[in-house]
Amino acid sequence: MSALLWLDRAGCDDPRRVGGKAASLARLAAEFPVPPGFCLPVDARGDADSISSALREAVARAYETLGARSGSDAPAVAVRSSAVDEDGALASFAGIFSSYLNVRGLEDVLSAITRCWASARDPRVRAYRARRGGDVDAGIGVLVQALVPADAAAVVFSVNPASGARDELVINANWGLGESVVSGLVTPDTWILRRPGLAQLQFRVGDKLQMTVRDDKGTREVPVLRTLRRRPCLTDGQARALGELALRLEERAGHPVDVECAFADDRLYLLQCRPITTRVASS
Repeated sequence: MSALLWLDRAGCDDPRRVGGKAASLARLAAEFPVPPGFCLPVDARGDADSISSALREAVARAYETLGARSGSDAPAVAVRSSAVDEDGALASFAGIFSSYLNVRGLEDVLSAITRCWASARDPRVRAYRARRGGDVDAGIGVLVQALVPADAAAVVFSVNPASGARDELVINANWGLGESVVSGLVTPDTWILRRPGLAQLQFRVGDKLQMTVRDDKGTREVPVLRTLRRRPCLTDGQARALGELALRLEERAGHPVDVECAFADDRLYLLQCRPITTRVASS
């Protein structure tokens, strides 16, 4: 079994070793506001979904270290699947692999890890891979990352995926954690900004009926306060900061990107960056 790998240290940038999601964040961690975390490499899984005593001890030490870095004895974390063929140019697997938010305590972290491993056998995953001619048994890593207690979360497309306009950048956002936006649970607030200056072309306030929040058992959906439903969940400054981040990430990647971000106490965090895999017309 390979040693656990930290996002901000050498060796965690190879998707064959840790999966696409973790490798992408590792490449960005030194330059962008990526929350700290560690990854179980693909070969940590072995031949089953059980955790060996040696791996359990390694996760325990890493979780303790992450707690020290986060200022908590039992830090809240996101436990996220990271498959070797995920977040690539041809397939993103967005919303297919398992992620568990607001996981606390070693036993719950270990349980979430085994559930991420098990998700690789999900029929949806195998069918998605088969449709794209991929390996239905491709390996999977697991990323354990400090949870951002988001006041608002957003998905940003560095070009307009609906119209194909390459001079437009699109932001979808809602209050709370990002699951409500990623899953399509709500009609989010939407900004369309003109590239490269990021002047606002259009804003539509969404009917934000629900939001994802933390609770004792992970997360849950709750009604948004009536006073907040028709109020923009981002300030103009925050929307611009998201646009600037997406443009920097696109320039670094060399292709249009789909970015997940969160704001906590007005501080911006980068949670995921992948290529836009839907067809974008040239313009």
